[in-house]
Amino acid sequence: MKLFYYQRCDQKPNFGDELNRWLWPQLSADLLDTDESVVFLGTGTLLNDKLPGRVTTTDRLVIFGTGAGYESPLGAIPKSWDIHCVRGPLSAKQLGLPQVQAIADGGLLVAQLRSPNTQRSGCSFMPHIHHANEACEQWQQICQQANIRYIDPRWPVEEVLAAIGSSDRLLAEAMHGAIVADALRVPWIPIVTGPRIYRFKWQDWCASMNLFYHPYRLPALKSYKRWGRGLRSGQIALKHWLGAALEGPISMPQYELLDDQSAIARRLANIAKQAPTLSDDAIFSQRVEQLHSCFSQLCQQYLREPIMH
Repeated sequence: MKLFYYQRCDQKPNFGDELNRWLWPQLSADLLDTDESVVFLGTGTLLNDKLPGRVTTTDRLVIFGTGAGYESPLGAIPKSWDIHCVRGPLSAKQLGLPQVQAIADGGLLVAQLRSPNTQRSGCSFMPHIHHANEACEQWQQICQQANIRYIDPRWPVEEVLAAIGSSDRLLAEAMHGAIVADALRVPWIPIVTGPRIYRFKWQDWCASMNLFYHPYRLPALKSYKRWGRGLRSGQIALKHWLGAALEGPISMPQYELLDDQSAIARRLANIAKQAPTLSDDAIFSQRVEQLHSCFSQLCQQYLREPIMH
């Protein structure tokens, strides 16, 4: 079974995607190999109309904890797809799946491999990958002024995990930063700093954890590209951009108007003092156990052996 995940055209690593290479081999050392006839799809927002064309060489596509979104919705699920679970209820609804298959994002299984750090201190900020690419130096300076640690989503997975795990709270624009923070029981606060952030996938995952998605907003930095590839085509993209043009402090009329890093640093520091989010312990434990059980069944189906616990 060969691992498939989104790889950026600029070849720059992104934590949420690279997490696949770190997570699945540790959970089941023998599940993945070079056999392209069966493909495994884990974390990522990839269940859309473009996916069938991206996995044309496979006889079977095994899907676990993946999310729907971007591009246009699938017209029908191919018969060769073996869907074990998806990210949340919005993905299940869009794909016409029973809600029992809407467990949570597979990245939550980090909790099976890492225990919460008992020594945590300070607040950290982790931007979306596009914003890290476009404004890394600015965000580092802003975080320094705000006395907040900067976590780059392009760092190696182990480095990001260690940085999140040692924080007492995370300001998260990167969704898998929030997912891993929740897995490590680090309280988190969702942030939006530009109109490209895709609400659907956040709402999907938050709904799976019985949480609401209410991000704090900051104006986009001038170095951000005005229109990006975050949402690539179709009615989904049009609806998102129209919504972004009308909402909150990052509306298009205000876009690129705030260039005062000190003001943004003060705002970021103030957000860090607000009440953070963390899934309920009982819900969290239930979702991790459901994912573990589902992945065990997947391994038994394809390997006839149990998952590591």
